[in-house]
Amino acid sequence: MKTFLKSLVAVLLVALPVAAQAGTVTVKGSDTMVILGQRWAEEFMKKNAGAKVQVTGGGSGTGLAALQNGTTDIAMSSRDIKKAESDKLRAKYNTAAEEIPVAKDGVTFYVNEGNPVNALSVEQLRGIYLGDITNWKEVGGPDAPIVVYSRENSSGTYVFVKDNVLNGEDYVASAQTLPGTAAVVNAVAKEKHGIGYGGSAYAKGIKELKVKQGNEEIAPTADNIKSGKYPLSRNLYFYLRNKPAGEVKAFIDYALSPEGQAVVTKVGYFPVK
Repeated sequence: MKTFLKSLVAVLLVALPVAAQAGTVTVKGSDTMVILGQRWAEEFMKKNAGAKVQVTGGGSGTGLAALQNGTTDIAMSSRDIKKAESDKLRAKYNTAAEEIPVAKDGVTFYVNEGNPVNALSVEQLRGIYLGDITNWKEVGGPDAPIVVYSRENSSGTYVFVKDNVLNGEDYVASAQTLPGTAAVVNAVAKEKHGIGYGGSAYAKGIKELKVKQGNEEIAPTADNIKSGKYPLSRNLYFYLRNKPAGEVKAFIDYALSPEGQAVVTKVGYFPVK
């Protein structure tokens, strides 16, 4: 009987979610934010001997799911928390999600450097990603089929584009789904007829498209994103189960400090302060 009970306990322990190591601040979620989160963690640990901050990606939805099941202290998200996610937190922990904007970003559409197209309207981007526009010549480019790249549906950027560009409609079935923004950038850099999207900090080796609004073409520059003039500007968030305390609060305070916000600029995003 004792042997049976020991075996049962072992099985139950394996089945339970793995908690974070004691004394370690865990941060999980948005792939858009993972480089920024890791840079904050590195600088914070340099200045605080003994502090441990572990940062991993996986997408905004993955981070928020980890927040719900108690396996992360902080969820990084490049989109607003959904009502269903907030409701789950409230039901399980009897508290609303604590939302903290920590940086600003502009979702940027990328094309190959050899593509002559420099700007597209939101309507044209919608047409491409819904499959209504399939050839670059329809938007002023070469006579060539458009190769569409997208993010996984666990990505906050995927959700942002679906909500703010596609008006909630589904992506074209032929869109090639890639696991992170860096993978999208790499694919577009290699595919001369490709188009993809992601955070502005990742736009290296490709061309950033401006967004047409009437007669104006608006670039995802620092001033346009910070002012909100760029139409695809957004906040990047930390979400918590409760108000921050202890080491978690110390880490967040660092991220929001002048030094931490300078890191935001170095990585390629824009300060919230």
